Amino acid sequence: MPNAAAFELTNAGPDAADGLAAPQRSWAIVTVVLAVFMSVLDSAIANVALPTIARDLNASAAGSIWVVNAYQLAITVLLLPLASLGEILGYRRVYLVGLVVFTIASLCCALAASLLTLTLARVLQGVGAAGIMSVNGALVRFIYPRHLLGRGIGMVAIVVAVAAALGPTVAAAILAVASWHWLFAVNLPPALLALAAARALPRNRGVKRRFDLPSALLNAVFFGLLIFAIDGAAHGQGAALIAGEAVGALAVGVALVLRQLPQTAPLLPVDLLRIPLFTLSIATSVCSFAAQMLAYVALPFYLQDILGRTHVETGLLMTPWPLTTGAMALLAGRLADRFSAGVLGGIGLAVFASGLALLASLPATPSSADIVWRMMVCGFGFGLFQTPNNRAIITAAPPERSGGASGMLPTARLLGQTTGAALAALLFALFAERATTVALVLAAAVAAVAAAVSFVRVIERA
Repeated sequence: MPNAAAFELTNAGPDAADGLAAPQRSWAIVTVVLAVFMSVLDSAIANVALPTIARDLNASAAGSIWVVNAYQLAITVLLLPLASLGEILGYRRVYLVGLVVFTIASLCCALAASLLTLTLARVLQGVGAAGIMSVNGALVRFIYPRHLLGRGIGMVAIVVAVAAALGPTVAAAILAVASWHWLFAVNLPPALLALAAARALPRNRGVKRRFDLPSALLNAVFFGLLIFAIDGAAHGQGAALIAGEAVGALAVGVALVLRQLPQTAPLLPVDLLRIPLFTLSIATSVCSFAAQMLAYVALPFYLQDILGRTHVETGLLMTPWPLTTGAMALLAGRLADRFSAGVLGGIGLAVFASGLALLASLPATPSSADIVWRMMVCGFGFGLFQTPNNRAIITAAPPERSGGASGMLPTARLLGQTTGAALAALLFALFAERATTVALVLAAAVAAVAAAVSFVRVIERA
């Protein structure tokens, strides 16, 4: 195991092992949340503009989807490799390089004149976003003292929820007054501010070991094939192609795990997955985000196609969910510093499951108030769960393996979201008009299972 003593902060003051001093801590978290805000915002902001981009660049609808897919795929395949690199080179270095790459790529996106150049720029932007996302959890662990760590993680959770909620609104506002190029140019001012504040980030010397390039390549192929198989099943690709991708993903995944097992600090953190609290927390994260995405994908179709609401009304009716999640995140962070993540997460997921069940049982002609308060119940439950769960994932790992834990946070989120979106698409193919109700019932069941798993953590810690 790498020597934990070698893993130290070099500019954090006299109590380096337990966070930064207050003024430096504030600037450090500003850098983190600005970069996280931009990377999450860019996951949602381009979706709204796809028809406009396709028309402006004379591209097909299918081709324009790669503006979104290229970004997400680059992030997913690079999260764990860059988290591992952060343990070796230092989290600050990986974060700053990611931020610089993201900023340059945003400028390239804003200047793109063809679908090919825009897609390539989005790949580069995804590389930068992966650098930001892969190590932000580790940085927060060393920015905040342990007794305030929940608050720091809560701050990041608030930013993620607000960015996800504002994405479509920001995109619509920009497109109302400017071209789609400004969707990406808008990143430049906050990126420059984040770079200016980056001097406050904690430094760590890392550990002396080689970067495992073969494992990084296996990881990229595994997640690439897995995502293509899930997405292909959701969109009705040929059975032979889907089966080939799934079998390929399984074979590469087995090879990857076998390569990781004898290693003391593997790129795919199988050592951390041997820690029951860590594994249970990752499992609840995957399930919760799958349930969330099932609802997120299904509800707009219900609101527009069944209830006849406009796009604007749909956006307004969906917004209370992420805003309530964000509002709960800071309170949940304070509670997470005092109470068990198993209890808080279990209660939160039980409330979340109840909210989903309430949405599934909406009356035939619900009022806006009927919908809004149910959305808020979902947001309340999800917000109460998310921050304590993220704190449990980060603190379950020893300090020298904070990178592996940090990389698993967004990996679990993206895996859950991808699975949930694919399940929603499959349900629409199978159940047509009843798909939304079925999706919400399934989401409630998944959230209820996740709640039960969360409560198991209480027993595990006892």
